[in-house]
Amino acid sequence: MKERRQYCEALKSDAVRMVTQEGLSYSEAGQKLGIPKGTIGSRMAHFREEGCASIPGTPNLAEILVVNIRLRKELAEVKMKREILKKATAYFAKEILPGIRS
Repeated sequence: MKERRQYCEALKSDAVRMVTQEGLSYSEAGQKLGIPKGTIGSRMAHFREEGCASIPGTPNLAEILVVNIRLRKELAEVKMKREILKKATAYFAKEILPGIRS
């Protein structure tokens, strides 16, 4: 009977990264890592079901949403500050250079 090998999560994650980010085929990634392409296929199916959460070290959806909300608030604040600065610049330019129309 053939012994079933167990592969560490890091090795499986490397396989997923090679396929998704580097564009390697299952066979190419398997040859580089010494993993059968069937194992990589199983891991890719798991990756598609679970998304990025199946790769250790990547944020889950809740964390991404929290960061997204924070960044949207920061962006709105920066846009507001920029508009204020534009209006202030136009006002002071009018005061300093009265002959110029804005």
